Amino acid sequence: MKPQNKKNPPLERATMHDIASRADVSLGTVSHVINGTAPVRDVLKKRVLQAIDDLGYQPNHLSRGLRRNQTNLIGMIIPDIMNPFFPSVVRGVEDMAYKASYRLLLCNADNDVQKETAYLNDLRSFLPAGIILIPSLDHKIASQGAGPPVVCMDRVPKGWKGDSVTVANEAGGHAAAEHLIEMGHKIIGIVRGPSNVVTAEERVTGFVKAMKAARLSISPEYIQEGQFDRESGYTCTLRLLNMLPRPTAIFTASDLMATGALAAIKASKLKCPDDISIVSFDGLAFTELTEPALTSIFQPSYQLGYTAARLLLDRINGEDFPPQNVMLDTELKIRDSVRRI
Repeated sequence: MKPQNKKNPPLERATMHDIASRADVSLGTVSHVINGTAPVRDVLKKRVLQAIDDLGYQPNHLSRGLRRNQTNLIGMIIPDIMNPFFPSVVRGVEDMAYKASYRLLLCNADNDVQKETAYLNDLRSFLPAGIILIPSLDHKIASQGAGPPVVCMDRVPKGWKGDSVTVANEAGGHAAAEHLIEMGHKIIGIVRGPSNVVTAEERVTGFVKAMKAARLSISPEYIQEGQFDRESGYTCTLRLLNMLPRPTAIFTASDLMATGALAAIKASKLKCPDDISIVSFDGLAFTELTEPALTSIFQPSYQLGYTAARLLLDRINGEDFPPQNVMLDTELKIRDSVRRI
């Protein structure tokens, strides 16, 4: 004969009252075991935990959040889930949040202000403990007011007066130009990001400043605007390759655009770095595997997310200090895509 299952069939949704009845303890004892609000004798705790297991109890975090006016959720909105830069950022946030017993709710805004605004409103209705936002292209989010604390990360909208965590984009662009100049390049093209994204603007600003400091000029037509994606990297690079004189080097404002630039160089029967050198920005892991391996400005994506989550948790825990604007350093990673001329 088959052994009998001593567990009762799980209820449609077990409650704390069901657990108290099955364990033959008070409702308060169940609450203390689940929430850790007071010590419970081992013998009673074991009965409660056994009842939870038998009944398949799952706590209703939303109901608990309504009682406390806050859940253990952290909302996060990113502009483009397909961009390989963002998964590492999200992982940094998730790791820090999980350590502190918070859970991450991720939303993808597709660089769409209306979609981003809808997600912000929806997240607030879920009573999150806090929100981390990488704003879309032209979102002018209001500074911190009522509601859960918000930390802006990577991109900081104009007028934002709350907490933020960014990287040194301008310094990174400056370092990219200095490296190309030191390697002997004077005619340089730029494949930049969208003009209404602050990170893209900062990278170009730093690059142009370094050019001016070296008494080199760059004509406007040698600065092509892309969209931080492979396709625009390809088309913008093709335009630069048709310039006269043709640039000897190109700075792409993201690694993803650099892959498009490499494809454009190959399609034009040219070689990198023999004919055209490339420096990109991001320093993602795959840049070591491209042909050639890309020289790139590394930005600490994981640390960006981890730091933003840590700052948000400080706010959630009631820390009252002036708005923090944390800026992380970038670093030039020299590989094989730049030739000395």
